[in-house]
Amino acid sequence: MRYMNGMRGSAMAVVVASAALAVAGCQPGGGSADTSDGDVTPSGAISSAASSSTSGAPKPGSSASGSSTPSASAPASSASASGGSAATCAAGSLKATARQAAVRPTGTGTGAAVVEFTNVSGQTCILQGHPTVAGAANGSPEMNVPLTVKPTGAAAPVKVAPGGKAWVKLTFVQVQGEADGYCVSGSAPVLYPTMVVRLPGSGAHQVALDDGQFAECDDTVTVTAVSAITPS
Repeated sequence: MRYMNGMRGSAMAVVVASAALAVAGCQPGGGSADTSDGDVTPSGAISSAASSSTSGAPKPGSSASGSSTPSASAPASSASASGGSAATCAAGSLKATARQAAVRPTGTGTGAAVVEFTNVSGQTCILQGHPTVAGAANGSPEMNVPLTVKPTGAAAPVKVAPGGKAWVKLTFVQVQGEADGYCVSGSAPVLYPTMVVRLPGSGAHQVALDDGQFAECDDTVTVTAVSAITPS
């Protein structure tokens, strides 16, 4: 019995010692994280082993050297793709004026007019082609009367720098005689306070003569292509 009691006493001592060690290990500073108060490991943390295995891996979308690589080359602009050629002049980039031409058919009407287009924008642009023409009855563009256009000369692009100019010439069927005049065709002469001149791709422009009005016959006009040279 004394042996059994000794054994029991030894066993009890071992149990007590084990319990004491277990309690000591649960205390702060014992080397284990205490999560009883709700503290958790940050969600972004990784183990040192995992960190060493991924620290050299490239991030998605970057090269191994750390420099980014474009997914595709940027498209070239339309200007560079066409060798730096300028765009067609927009309607708002132009100021149009008109005057009687120095060289015009014999008669008493307007005969011919030169329309001048000035580039009022800050960019070089291109004018090209033959214009269409309409008489603005009572000076109102809403009451346009399209004229029959007879183009003459070859059309070529004209590059107009900021502040630069280009021209077209309009030659009408001339009015003859004095007073109200007459038309050789027998039709009545027509008087328009303004004309509406439209250039291909560059909009419509209402112009008035710097002196007088547009008097013409047969609502027919011969037009030149846009030119970099002032017509006479």
